[in-house]
Amino acid sequence: MPFIPHTPEDVSAMLGAIGAASIEELFDEIPPALKTGQLKGVPDGMSEMAVARLMQERASQDGFWSGFIGAGVYEHHIPAAIWQIVTRGEFYSAYTPYQAEASQGTLQLIYEYQSMMTRLTGLDVSNASLYDGASALAEAVLMAVRSHKTSRRVLVPKTVHPIYRSVARTTVKNQNIELVELDYDPATGKTVLPANAGSFAGLVIPQPSFFGVLEDVHAMTDWAHEQGALAIALVNPTTLAVLEAPGQWGQTGADIAVGEGQPLGAPMASGGPYFGFMCCRQAFVRQMPGRIVGRTVDLDGKPGFALTLQAREQHIRRSKATSNICTNQGLVVTAATQYMALLGPQGLAKVASASHAGTVLLAEKLAAIPGVTRAFASPFFHEVVLKLNDSAKDVLRALRAQGILGGLDISGWYPELGQAILVCVTETKTAADLDHYVQQMERILSKRREAPPCAYKTTPSI
Repeated sequence: MPFIPHTPEDVSAMLGAIGAASIEELFDEIPPALKTGQLKGVPDGMSEMAVARLMQERASQDGFWSGFIGAGVYEHHIPAAIWQIVTRGEFYSAYTPYQAEASQGTLQLIYEYQSMMTRLTGLDVSNASLYDGASALAEAVLMAVRSHKTSRRVLVPKTVHPIYRSVARTTVKNQNIELVELDYDPATGKTVLPANAGSFAGLVIPQPSFFGVLEDVHAMTDWAHEQGALAIALVNPTTLAVLEAPGQWGQTGADIAVGEGQPLGAPMASGGPYFGFMCCRQAFVRQMPGRIVGRTVDLDGKPGFALTLQAREQHIRRSKATSNICTNQGLVVTAATQYMALLGPQGLAKVASASHAGTVLLAEKLAAIPGVTRAFASPFFHEVVLKLNDSAKDVLRALRAQGILGGLDISGWYPELGQAILVCVTETKTAADLDHYVQQMERILSKRREAPPCAYKTTPSI
């Protein structure tokens, strides 16, 4: 957003309007001991041209990488129009309104976002967003326990993102809620449902899983409902353009759907900010945390938008609130809304299809290299686990030296897989990118196979 500084005349006029002689007098309630005075260590000013040159030099130090890492954050093409619109002053400077009448434009945008998310997930209601996908999953666990009212156990497959599981566990562990982990089949990578799970409030169903594997969501949803529990869908929104929506899973559909919204128009930016989405069936709307924007009419019959179904406890009586988070990621949601509106259903489907096709092709090419095998014989989306007969850490380091971020080493999280990497492809990768990756992987593994064992010399003690 452009910055327009105030002229001395502007400052004088504003001070005169409020009856203050100077800026210092305006803030005279601040004790002198707390004022910093002159800033030390601030370099001399530079011209705009010099600053631009300096920033270009620093940015070039990062280099350019061909990235094949996903694991929850994905490199998708973001049309330039999206952030040009998002960074307009009307959006960029507006915060989530506490008073419904304060910003009809912001409220309307959130309402449009909610409408899009309910269509994407096939569920009845969407909130205005949460902090990120991990916290959204934690909130869904709490929501399931509140709705069930009997059990305080929730089943969470080991194929759910390890960081998501950690965040959920941290959130609920002091509320007497138990997260029970479910194993996966070592051949297929799919979740194994227990023969006797006992009473539980919900089952988390990742689609796709952290491994990129597509779960049998219909069987898992029906199984959860047969046990009297809620089905919690943890989904990548890009997949919903081509896969069945959570609202269509099983006989009656999932009850809650959550996930990370970053793939919808948010850049990879050192960890965020991103946003978590949450949708649910109408029956559970009063247990849904966060804001919900509704459409109504005023006394004159004119349409308008207002926050709805949000109790005052969200802000001032936290012990009785559905959540201790009562805000939403308004700016990134604005980008997601523009992204979905600009691409439309067909555009989203093309992104998903291209990502899937690229991953299938890369997996086939890499699996043809001696020493590389697919970990699981199951359908997958745009991520796949590959097992190496060499050190995953060393191979990825060698790929990085060639300008390739070759994937994520998941051996520490899943030691039973041995040396394994999680590789992702999105629509941003060309056939040449894939071939370059394959050629470098083949060269590196071949060179490491031919290299003689290292001989370490020892220095005698003196």
